[in-house]
Amino acid sequence: MTIQVFGHKSPDTDSTGSPIIWAWYLSECRDTPAKARLLGEPNTEALFVLRRWQLDRPELLEDVTANDEVVIVDTNNVAELPASINDARVIEVIDHHMLQGGLKTRGPINITVRPVACTATIMYDLMGADANKMPPHIKGAMLSCILSDTLEFRSPTTTDVDRRLAEKLAADLGIDMRDYAAEMFAAKSDVSSYSDSALLRMDSKPYEIDGVKFRVSVLETTSPGTVLARKDGLMEDLVAVAEEDGVDHVLFFLIDILGQEALMFIQNDTVRSIAEKSFGVSAPGNMVALPGIISRKKQIIPALKV
Repeated sequence: MTIQVFGHKSPDTDSTGSPIIWAWYLSECRDTPAKARLLGEPNTEALFVLRRWQLDRPELLEDVTANDEVVIVDTNNVAELPASINDARVIEVIDHHMLQGGLKTRGPINITVRPVACTATIMYDLMGADANKMPPHIKGAMLSCILSDTLEFRSPTTTDVDRRLAEKLAADLGIDMRDYAAEMFAAKSDVSSYSDSALLRMDSKPYEIDGVKFRVSVLETTSPGTVLARKDGLMEDLVAVAEEDGVDHVLFFLIDILGQEALMFIQNDTVRSIAEKSFGVSAPGNMVALPGIISRKKQIIPALKV
């Protein structure tokens, strides 16, 4: 049986690259057939990484069955996974997010959850000596995951472990990290082909506080002005997407990578109140700047209050 390896819905670079890395490891080092899959369309940065390292784009996976063996990476949140995930035979979870609960397995499994910035960083350590067998395209995927999740070490989630590994991989590959990260972020920032509603869903995670359901969406960019030029359409679709997706509100944060701040869109009085309670700011208009806030995992979701 071929093991299915996948990350979360709305796949970013880590949830696109890490399944590829771990499927390679299982297949080539553990002699266990495995296949990387995606639970949605990858974002523009992830597509760039696939092209840059000539990686096969994983096939889309709609759902799983009781006959499937799966490895879950870069999430443990059932809301981000296939609808029938608790029917499948989950054999391993590799993640760097807080435990959400709700995932049920049919037996004991291997679980590795560590406080580092990137799932791929954990995988390198789990591989042990086999990490030396990684070919250039797998090393390239791993480096890309780390640079993406750390925003080239700007994110407060960055650890020395992430940084040292990225430096080693870049040296092995003979590439300049700064130049390569700039290429990645330029690709991430090119969202011209996406509709406003697609932008709001592109990097989005479900979250619930005291019975209030949210989509917490971020868009990381080195060109915030390009996105702000579409502000009116995005404001309208914040309401439409919430209705279509069955949540109470979409919280949208435009992350300025170089300026190292978030711009939070304020589409109604409830979201205004959430912004003021959560981040200690005054938000009289339809947008508020949050200096220093660039990490959804460490700075946005833990701070949210209703």
